[in-house]
Amino acid sequence: MRAVIQRVSEAEVKIAGKVHNAIGMGLLVLLGIEEADDQQDIAWLTNKIAGLRVFDDANGVMNLSVEAIEGEIMVISQFTLHASTKKGNRPSYIKAAKPEVAVPLYENFVKAITQRTGRQAKTGVFGAEMQVGLVNDGPVTIIIDTKNKE
Repeated sequence: MRAVIQRVSEAEVKIAGKVHNAIGMGLLVLLGIEEADDQQDIAWLTNKIAGLRVFDDANGVMNLSVEAIEGEIMVISQFTLHASTKKGNRPSYIKAAKPEVAVPLYENFVKAITQRTGRQAKTGVFGAEMQVGLVNDGPVTIIIDTKNKE
């Protein structure tokens, strides 16, 4: 799994021009799933995201997690995170999981991050054409790949 995590003061996802979901202060997680991903990737990544200390404490130091600030989380599926651009200029998405593999893993990830943080994660709709708007706070953007844990 590959995730782009952005600390946001607000974010929303629109489908067909209408707001489907929105969050305030918290994390926007763009999640790419590949064929080799499994429940172990979900467990590791949800713990890593929930524990990321990217929010300021009273001294202005990034020392607090999304759990500590009782922030919100939005998870958006994004197969393009597994794009390969090695050959030519048209990206290849061969490593991205097919929907029959990706959808259950995506749904399990959303359940796991919800359980881990104790707050319902907001989502878009898997496979839908979505417009994601956000105010990146900081800016803070972290990229995590479960295949590169070390």
